[in-house]
Amino acid sequence: MVNPSVSQTRIWFITGCSKGLGRALAETVLEHGETVVLTARNLQQIEDLVIRFPNRTLAVKLDVTKPEEVREAVKQAIAKFRRIDVLVNNAGYGVLGAIEEVKDEEVRSQFETNFFGVLEVLRTVLPQMRQQRSGHILNISSVGGFVSYAGTGIYNGAKFALEGISEALAQEVTPLGIKITIVEPGAFRTDFVTGSLVITDIQINDYEPVIGEMRQGARDILDMKLEFKEPGNPKKAALAIIKAVDSDNPPLRLVLGEDAIYAINAKLESVKTELDAWKEVSVNTAFDEVLVTK
Repeated sequence: MVNPSVSQTRIWFITGCSKGLGRALAETVLEHGETVVLTARNLQQIEDLVIRFPNRTLAVKLDVTKPEEVREAVKQAIAKFRRIDVLVNNAGYGVLGAIEEVKDEEVRSQFETNFFGVLEVLRTVLPQMRQQRSGHILNISSVGGFVSYAGTGIYNGAKFALEGISEALAQEVTPLGIKITIVEPGAFRTDFVTGSLVITDIQINDYEPVIGEMRQGARDILDMKLEFKEPGNPKKAALAIIKAVDSDNPPLRLVLGEDAIYAINAKLESVKTELDAWKEVSVNTAFDEVLVTK
């Protein structure tokens, strides 16, 4: 499955390295002897990695919602290392609230980071990878990029959009030697809730029976500094991602966590059941002279 001759000097470009999965992945890649372009909005948060690995890091300030910073970061990476072998679009955050509750500016901000920011980065890196005729792009989605949940619909929408372009992109660039993987983590023990979650301040009572418990739980964690013990180990997630990049045949979707596998399987079964139940209605929408064979 894994090519033993794979180079250990690949150049990784990772967004959102200051915390969470991005931090865990950057550190693990460096520990494996590879080179990382570390990006973050606050460079002080990644300074320790630069000190530990001075010869195999480049720290660049990057807010993915600012196209000029994206262009400059990629330009610096190419100038220093001459190539980018692995792009990891990891920077992102979540919004919690019912669809009707989330304010317009919160919706647009969510998509600016989780979708348009990713789009800007990958379209800036793609010309270099096309020239190389090689590369691997990993778009960090979520189980919430495949399965929607009440209370996270705006986040789900941005991640669904990301997965949509990723599927199309894979078909477009695979003939050019570029690989695409959508990473779908479940719940991992990062600081997502305490550091990367926005709870909308509009609260409509009609939605409380559906999302009230989730909202209060998140607020309790934030207000009382409670420890939320998610099952997933970020270090093991990083190792799984590296294994996928090392593979001769990496997956289009890399699902991380038993909870994510369960949720995705449940949705697939539900879709299949409903598809079968309504098949007759669905196929009977053709013109009478059209022969339906399936």
